[in-house]
Amino acid sequence: MPRFDIVGQLGSLRRYARSLTRDSTDAEDLVHDALVRAYERRGTFRSGGNLRAWLLSIVHNAFIDKMRSRRSEAARVEQAGYFTDASTPAPQEHSVRLAQVREAFFSLPEEQRSALHLVAIEGLSYQEAADASGVPLGTLMSRIGRARAALRSMESALPSPAKNHLRIVGDPS
Repeated sequence: MPRFDIVGQLGSLRRYARSLTRDSTDAEDLVHDALVRAYERRGTFRSGGNLRAWLLSIVHNAFIDKMRSRRSEAARVEQAGYFTDASTPAPQEHSVRLAQVREAFFSLPEEQRSALHLVAIEGLSYQEAADASGVPLGTLMSRIGRARAALRSMESALPSPAKNHLRIVGDPS
């Protein structure tokens, strides 16, 4: 049996789980559950296969299973879904911009957020991401396209940079 070494994959698994759950505690629980499943099913891993994609697929499936069993908690998850509160602790423009991007990403529907995370953050190919998500390649590409379009439209709706708040001394307007 091939060596089943997952330690190097923990960062990817945690990032993906946090992207899916939007909560660090739930993400750790999800990774734990996925690792238990992976260990129990380690015999199904194909020798020479992509271990990371296989583990991310298990994280994805464990998440879907939890979502199906927690329909009554959906409102709580939605309300607690943001990493930051409404206030912005640092006035620097880059901190504000990062908070806006994070909020826009987490406001995407789960399917779009998941697809974009796997490709843009985890660096999986479209095919690997489609396999991990359990959807056809075209479906994954469509979700990524819709996610990118949604982020672009959110970007255009954001207020312009601080320069619009400045005015030239002596300018009557």
